[in-house]
Amino acid sequence: MWNNSKKEEIDMQKVELNCKTVFITGVAGFIGSNLAQRLLKEIKDIKIVGLDNMNDYYDVRLKEYRLEKLSDNKNFFFVKGNLADKDTVNSIFEDYKPQIVVNLGAQAGVRYSITNPDAYIEANLIGFYNILEGCRNYPVEHLVYASSSSVYGSNKKVPYSTDDKVDNPVSLYAATKKSNELMAHAYSKLYNIPSTGLRFFTVYGPAGRPDMAYFGFTNKLLQGETIKIFNYGKCKRDFTYIDDIVEGVVRVMQGAPERKNGEDGLPIPPYAVYNIGNNHPENLLDFVEILQEELIRAKVLPEDYDFEAHKELVPMQPGDVPVTYADTQALEENYGFKPATSLREGLRKFAEWYKEFYK
Repeated sequence: MWNNSKKEEIDMQKVELNCKTVFITGVAGFIGSNLAQRLLKEIKDIKIVGLDNMNDYYDVRLKEYRLEKLSDNKNFFFVKGNLADKDTVNSIFEDYKPQIVVNLGAQAGVRYSITNPDAYIEANLIGFYNILEGCRNYPVEHLVYASSSSVYGSNKKVPYSTDDKVDNPVSLYAATKKSNELMAHAYSKLYNIPSTGLRFFTVYGPAGRPDMAYFGFTNKLLQGETIKIFNYGKCKRDFTYIDDIVEGVVRVMQGAPERKNGEDGLPIPPYAVYNIGNNHPENLLDFVEILQEELIRAKVLPEDYDFEAHKELVPMQPGDVPVTYADTQALEENYGFKPATSLREGLRKFAEWYKEFYK
């Protein structure tokens, strides 16, 4: 899993996961719960402390379903609480002394940030500040945190590269994610905290977020409603399957930017940011077509379903961008990893799960 031959070249410190305590925020979320499951299954004597506020931004039953899959494990400790509550976060650092922190607890969604800005300031800025303070006061080996492809705003150049300028966010959500990267950089510089930010591109899969297109489309089609396809279907997205994302996160956790001092005697910030995506943009109309076929195959929808009657092509939404896909070369070079799940394979797994969950 670890590519030692690259170590000098990329100045990384190997982080051993066996017998460690990992603090995962947003543990009942889509990525957090899948990451916790994978670590508990594969890493020897690992302890996972999970924090989640179980809010109702979307159907809480999904969060409960994800948590249930973890709750039987004796090495999993769940804390229900708010990331923005400093005392809660501090007590986790104090009581469990995690060596690795993975911050996935944030208020997600671009469109929701337009109508509910308070939630984003609380979770994404104050919450992340509390995590950084925890890492400062109780030193950790590695802080890995979720950023987002939305930081690229309406950049014209694709694929998006971490070398691109990202100073023009087109939503508050994107602005909070860019702020996280800046805050992490400051703490890495001032307090020598190894931190790695991951800019996630459209993540999908079983038990995912109902506010994401593939899930929302499925719900609407099932209820006989019309689905809106933005930008008249001329949108392209870098859909990344959940297992690929988790594989990437697990690899990144094990390679922290190395701590070292510069010529001025001060720490060179042990800081890195990577794109984590599929490097393969899919047209929204093709995506909808594959989804339709897989929903029929899984018997979520009848074979004679009239999709044309339930499809409406509409203009762009405020805050949305037409094409997003990732340049993932750095992730591949430094961690030897590239997502591999095809869209059809991923949507098939989603359709089969959906049929089972909502029966």
